[in-house]
Amino acid sequence: MRVLLVEDEKELARALAKMLTKDGYDVDSVHDGADGLNFASTGMYDLILLDVIMPKMNGFEVLAEIRRRKLDTPVIMLTALADENDKILGLDKGADDYVSKPFSFNELSARMRAVLRRRGKLVSDNKLEYAEASLDLTTYVLHTPQGEIGLTAKEFELLRYLFEYPKFVAAKEDLILKAWGLNSEFESNNLEVYMSFLRKKLNHLGASFTIESVRGVGYRLAQK
Repeated sequence: MRVLLVEDEKELARALAKMLTKDGYDVDSVHDGADGLNFASTGMYDLILLDVIMPKMNGFEVLAEIRRRKLDTPVIMLTALADENDKILGLDKGADDYVSKPFSFNELSARMRAVLRRRGKLVSDNKLEYAEASLDLTTYVLHTPQGEIGLTAKEFELLRYLFEYPKFVAAKEDLILKAWGLNSEFESNNLEVYMSFLRKKLNHLGASFTIESVRGVGYRLAQK
């Protein structure tokens, strides 16, 4: 699960990133609103933690621009502003939740889980589920009633993306971005090789679904 932390207090950002990483999240941290918007606009993140008072662009401005660009990544606002009107402003601009500083890490972690569950991405015990299968986000192990099998890092990222958006066709470009990053020279036609590996592992586990190619677009989960 990838998290973007946009927080200009660098000591707080380092502490939060350390705790989030320990909790099983992949964390990128930036320290001003302009960088936060640039990183958020990649669409690579499952959740954004967004401070309000920051240099270059404040959190409200960043959030408004994120939503103007039609990005639906969940956003939790982090702020020392306690006024009710500030909270209402953040929620009206498209925030999913609002946490006032100072806060405990346990509270933040619980709010993150709640937001992700509402988006249909996270289930209990840090796992994603589809049909009868579950994908462990900490061990990279795929489980079905017939058994379990470990995934490579790239296989895990690809299957995780498909599990997160099971009702949609995942574009090849989005899958490559999720698994290999922005600066990758990975060729899209090689993506089928990795999908073939995943199909074989699903078959080995007797899964009731497979990964279906959608010509000219990408891939989706489909019942057999």
